[in-house]
Amino acid sequence: MSNQAAWITESKSKPLKVDAAPDQKPGAGEVVIKNAATAVNPVDWKIQDYGIFLENYPNILGTDVAGEVHEVGQGVTHVKKGDRVLAHVLGLATGNPANGSFQLYPVAPAITTVLLPSSVSYHAAAVLPLAISTAAHGLYSVLRLPPPPASASAASKLGANGVVVIWGASSSIGCVSTQLATASGVAVVATASKRNFGFVQELGAQKVVDYSGGDAVQEVVKAVKELGGSFKGVYDSIGGEATKLSLQIAKELGGGSVATALPGQGIEGAQDILAFAITKDSALTEAIWGKFVPAALADGRLKAKPDPIVIKGGLQAIQEGMEKQKQGVSAAKIVVDLHS
Repeated sequence: MSNQAAWITESKSKPLKVDAAPDQKPGAGEVVIKNAATAVNPVDWKIQDYGIFLENYPNILGTDVAGEVHEVGQGVTHVKKGDRVLAHVLGLATGNPANGSFQLYPVAPAITTVLLPSSVSYHAAAVLPLAISTAAHGLYSVLRLPPPPASASAASKLGANGVVVIWGASSSIGCVSTQLATASGVAVVATASKRNFGFVQELGAQKVVDYSGGDAVQEVVKAVKELGGSFKGVYDSIGGEATKLSLQIAKELGGGSVATALPGQGIEGAQDILAFAITKDSALTEAIWGKFVPAALADGRLKAKPDPIVIKGGLQAIQEGMEKQKQGVSAAKIVVDLHS
C-alpha cells in the first residue's frame, strides 16, 4: 500500500493538495478499501467554500467509495480481501481523515460496506453510498416509513403503506429515495423537470409533477389525493425554496412530516436529515445496509442512478469535479476515476 489523498489543508483552502497520506489499518468492525472511484457531493464544495462542518485540518473530504477490499478488521466476515464493494465512509461524523473518500485507501465502517455485483461498475456504484444513507434516514427515521424487505417476494403491494412526496426525484438522493420508498410499498408522487419525467417513472414514481410550474404545489396535492391512501409526508432532496414548498404541500394535505436533505436552514417545520445519523440506529442500518442494499443490487431492485459523469485524472481531478458539481448537474452525479 502507498496511500495518497487530496487534502483540504486549512479552512476554505483551494485547490485541494494531493500528497502522501498515512497507510491505513482497519480497526475492529472496519474495512480498508483500495478506492477505484469516488463521487463528489454538494457538501464537499460547500465545506471548501464556506469553511463549515470540519473542525480539524488538514483533513480529507468525500463520502462515497467503490473499490476492492484491501484489508478487514476484527469481526468482519461478510466481505474479504479482493471483494468488489461500495461503502459510505463517515469522515464528516468522525472528523478523522482516515474516513474520507478522497484518498486511495480509505477506512470504512463494515456496517456500511456491501458486496458489489459484477454487473455494476465502480463508476456507477460510486453514486450510491451517501444517497442511500441520506435517503434511508429521511424516509425511515423522519417520515417513519416501514423499511423494505430484503426479499422481493416479501414486498408489500405498491401503495399499501401509503403515499410519499419526493421533491427533486432526479437528484442522486431523490433517485434512491424513490426506489427505497417503492420497495417499502409506498406510492411515490415525485417532482422533476419535464425532461426527466420518464427517468423518474422508471425508478418507480407513480405520478410526476413539473416542479418549475407555478402551480406545482397544487398539482402535487392533487396527485396525492388521486392515488389515495395515507399521506406519509414529504422528502425534500433539494433544500431552499423547495423546503418551503414541501411544507405547503404537507399543510394542504392535513399535516405530516417534511424531511429536508439540506441541513442547517432553520426553516420551521422541516426536520433536517444527517446521513451519518443512520448508523446511530443499528436496527435500521442493518435493515438497509446489511440486508436490503446487497440483495436489491443483486436482483436489480436498486439501480445505481443517476448515471455518473466520469472525470478521469485520479486524485488530481477531484478539485475539477468539485467545480463541475458546483456548476450544477441534472439527473447525473460527478464521479472521479481514481485509477486514471
